[in-house]
Amino acid sequence: MLEASTAGPAGSQTISPAGAQPVHANWGGIASLALGVFGLVTAEFLPASLLTAMSTDLGVTDGAAGQAVTATAIVGAIAAPTIPVITRNFDRKRVIIALTLLLIVSNALAVAATSLPVLLVSRVMLGVALGGFWSMAAALAMRMVPENVFARAMSVILAGVSIATVCAAPIGAYMGNLWGWRSAFVAAGVVSVITLVTQVFAIPKLPPKDNPSLAVLFHLLGRGDVRVALLAVLLVISGHFAGFTYIRPLMEHVTHLSVSAISAVLLGYGVGGFFGNFAGGFIAERSERWAIVAGGALIALLAATLWAAGSSATVAAVSIALWGFAFGAFPVGFQTWIVRAAPDHAEGAGGLLVAAFQVAIASGAIGGGLLVDQVGALGGTIFATVTLTLGTLLTLRYGPRTAKA
Repeated sequence: MLEASTAGPAGSQTISPAGAQPVHANWGGIASLALGVFGLVTAEFLPASLLTAMSTDLGVTDGAAGQAVTATAIVGAIAAPTIPVITRNFDRKRVIIALTLLLIVSNALAVAATSLPVLLVSRVMLGVALGGFWSMAAALAMRMVPENVFARAMSVILAGVSIATVCAAPIGAYMGNLWGWRSAFVAAGVVSVITLVTQVFAIPKLPPKDNPSLAVLFHLLGRGDVRVALLAVLLVISGHFAGFTYIRPLMEHVTHLSVSAISAVLLGYGVGGFFGNFAGGFIAERSERWAIVAGGALIALLAATLWAAGSSATVAAVSIALWGFAFGAFPVGFQTWIVRAAPDHAEGAGGLLVAAFQVAIASGAIGGGLLVDQVGALGGTIFATVTLTLGTLLTLRYGPRTAKA
């Protein structure tokens, strides 16, 4: 079986034996994956900025409308390890295109939704597309660029997350205010169509390679380096989300910032994350271990700073912006770690990583919430300080070591 390796312009290919590393980087294909990530994360984040308008229009409570986010996260966690298994006999280009088509249908259904159940169906579709796409993104990137620029390629793909984080909420809120909440999903649908066209022309044929299965997933869980990576994800990412999920109560009740000031600080967080993504990619290209250690140590320090001096507006604003910058190292660092830990089963390992991320998000939100209820708005930063310190030490001690590390 031959595998299409890339060269030069989108659509042109250099053929190499299956399993061989490509000689030339297909940056057009990488950009199309970045567009896909941007469209998925934008659609995932939109309800946060449109929740009140959606609940009013659909005649449900804010809490009920908020389940649109929950549905996507739960389904995404299930889809991440299962989609590569279900589609293991299909060309990976066709699978990615199918997932993008599902994203388009999800956005269209959200635009047409007249009831909460219809909206939830659209969000379930989004969860399938999100989980499946994320689980295969790193594996596909590995097949489209030489190994020495893999971390750089992942940083380009994950830039889609950073841009969506910065843009989705404010643009969604602006469009929703002008033309109604459905207009934001129309815009997301347009982005998805552009993504589909780009993927059709930029991604080469990629015959199935890893042959993931449930047996493979259990085999991967039996590997010590994979288990360490997943445990590090649970500790580091749960700590991050425990702190960040409850950062607004901290700014309101501890720092006492106005709504406009809070919006500006959160924008600073998003901008910091955008640049941190590339900085993380630069470090991860040399050592994914040090990318995670640097990001984790900095956020643990920032969380402790907010815990001790969060009442200062300057301290809070600077700490939160730097927090966004430091978080940028995690996605590319962990994606690089897990794929290099299991290059023979990159898709299955990617699925486990996405599932671990989703579990970490939920556990961080729950754990941080319990502490916030018990000790107040600083509870999230306490949780973050502890778990991020543990995760960083675990990575420092047992993380991957390369010749460049």
